[in-house]
Amino acid sequence: MIAAIVATSAAAFLAAPTAGILGHRALKRSRNASLMKIDSPNGIDERGFVRIGGIDQWISVRGEDLANPVVLELHGGPGGSTAIFGPRTRSWEKHFTIVRWDMRGTLKTLGRNGADGQGEMTFDRIYADAIEVTDHIRTRLGVDKVVLLGHSYGSAFGLRLARAFPERYSAYVGTDQNIHDSGRDNSVHQALLARLRATGKHKELAAVEALDADKHRWTPRERAMHAKLLATSDPLTLDTMKKVVMGSLWLSPLHSLRELGHFVKGMSFSEQVTAGTSGFDDWEDGTAFEIPFFLFQGEKDVLTSPDLARRFFDDVQAPAKDFALIDDCSHFAAFRRPERFLELLLAHVRPVVVTDESAAAAAN
Repeated sequence: MIAAIVATSAAAFLAAPTAGILGHRALKRSRNASLMKIDSPNGIDERGFVRIGGIDQWISVRGEDLANPVVLELHGGPGGSTAIFGPRTRSWEKHFTIVRWDMRGTLKTLGRNGADGQGEMTFDRIYADAIEVTDHIRTRLGVDKVVLLGHSYGSAFGLRLARAFPERYSAYVGTDQNIHDSGRDNSVHQALLARLRATGKHKELAAVEALDADKHRWTPRERAMHAKLLATSDPLTLDTMKKVVMGSLWLSPLHSLRELGHFVKGMSFSEQVTAGTSGFDDWEDGTAFEIPFFLFQGEKDVLTSPDLARRFFDDVQAPAKDFALIDDCSHFAAFRRPERFLELLLAHVRPVVVTDESAAAAAN
């Protein structure tokens, strides 16, 4: 979805005087590496490859206190690793142990195994991987349950995992929440057409108007094209992708210049996974959850409608639930305003999770 934007931004960086731009990058990466150091007595900073679903997949586990609740992130894209945001979300690790995983077809996992070594690239295969990653983390950290945090396309996995496995997860948090309704809601598509008409993007408008009226018939490439235009036609989303997404990748101390290419390739390579969700209907799958349920959505998100997310949330039945809009944000709200997202986690999620953990410990 954002591969073209990342590639264009990368080309702009590299077209500048090499010594100057690379020198600036080295300095900022060094500062970010210092920022990310964890030296607390009960902290953890583990990064490496774990055998998941028959291939080596990259997993990071970071936090200042292993007594904190564990959060497993499911990144979006598909193929869009959230590990690049480490410096931006450093404060989260004071209150949670954050687990980040490059799914098959994504960044470090793609670089490790190559395109031919990713195995089956389907929604069902990655869903099975997510269960395996969950159990690996539960065993490694000695916890019964983890908080499940779904970002963007990762939230499609998240809803289904949270609904199916309440014994593995203490709460579900969705952001940039994808709500599938089998194509009934057409507001995002209509808003895109209106923006393209208003800005005189005739070529792009023609491409969107040429799409089949039945979204189920769109190819993965057509879905990716549509998502790209949703993002690039909106100034706030485009600014976020360039400054927050590309800026984070460029300055990440965990990622090399070569891996910038892996990120771009992974976004395109993983498009095929979206074929597995084209007919999903979240209402039909069920709105009853046995675990606390939270949605924190960008107020101005043009890719994943906050109105649609709110309508689904209103129908959710859960032991506890909360919904919040993050002001002045479109997609990637958690990473554009990471401190606000942390405030929401601390105000709504952590108290519920810690109370449940204390009750479980007392019962044992």
